[in-house]
Amino acid sequence: MTKNNTSNSSYTYAKAGVSIDAGNALIKAIAPLAKATARPGANAELGGFGGFFDLKAAGYDDPLLVAANDGVGTKVKLAIDYNLHDRIGIDLVAMCVNDLIVQGAEPLFFLDYFATGHLENGVAERVVAGIADGCKISGCALIGGETAEMPGMYADGDYDLAGFCVGAVERSEALISQDVSAGDILIGLASSGVHSNGFSLVRRLAADKEWALDETAPFDDSRTLIDTLIEPTRIYVQSLLPIIRDKKINALAHITGGGLLENIPRVLPDDCHAKVNADNWQLPALMRFLQEQGNIETTEMAKTFNCGMGMILAVSPENVDSVLQSLPNEEASIVGEIITGEKGCSVSGSGGTWGSQQDWEAIFHG
Repeated sequence: MTKNNTSNSSYTYAKAGVSIDAGNALIKAIAPLAKATARPGANAELGGFGGFFDLKAAGYDDPLLVAANDGVGTKVKLAIDYNLHDRIGIDLVAMCVNDLIVQGAEPLFFLDYFATGHLENGVAERVVAGIADGCKISGCALIGGETAEMPGMYADGDYDLAGFCVGAVERSEALISQDVSAGDILIGLASSGVHSNGFSLVRRLAADKEWALDETAPFDDSRTLIDTLIEPTRIYVQSLLPIIRDKKINALAHITGGGLLENIPRVLPDDCHAKVNADNWQLPALMRFLQEQGNIETTEMAKTFNCGMGMILAVSPENVDSVLQSLPNEEASIVGEIITGEKGCSVSGSGGTWGSQQDWEAIFHG
């Protein structure tokens, strides 16, 4: 039964909490950001019902399309709480394009989804500016997206993000697990920080340990703790794409949720096992801080965080020197090898490398 209402007031979408005018103003404001990401195959104009991409204009002859979508998890909550909206968009792009490059695919175009209870254009513009920056870093065009204003779904000031990216790879250059074999050498590329996985644990530690995030980091007197945590995910596309096209990489593993233990096996054939030696790189100070503050066992570290390695390459021994020389903009280390065995990953290292922890070995069976 409905209540009688004697009021003759006129209802509008704006009175319900959704402003079409604010949405239109946002599109107008971010259009130049999208246009700045234009690349061969896409003009990156906003405002239509969809975006076109011309594969022929992009130079492909026999392409396979590869698609990925992702978010940034609860890292976005730190961006909201500390008014650091400018860089979280880079994370959004990075999580998608790094997933594409491991297939050998060049990211071509990107679309974003921004959802909030009430549209604050200043905030949304800053987020989209970060997305545009990520697209420029990775060489893909921002061709569209969706801004959803949903009163009652989000607390005041909160928002969430999702990203969608499509790439292409020539059929002959696609990276598949069958190209990996025993004897391959594993090369690790350093991460820029926590990237975008494990932040529910980070935020739990921050609350329980009462960290002062806006004060100087205990392990880096040149930055605040929040700055070290919010550092955007590193984008590896431009470093890896030329080496992939030279056919010098057999496989790539993006170290995201599941850490080293669960991501490396995803690119292995059934008869190959990845043996990683954690003594071959220095556990970053931020990772060491997280481990010590949470008394986190090394196995838990290796399946929760990237532990300082954001991307792992499997390379034939004869190509190792060439690949290392082709990565001048990356901090690259030989971190292990592929051996014959049950599909999975073992990580071992001394206590010196992993703080105060004992030697350890953890195995994930695929």
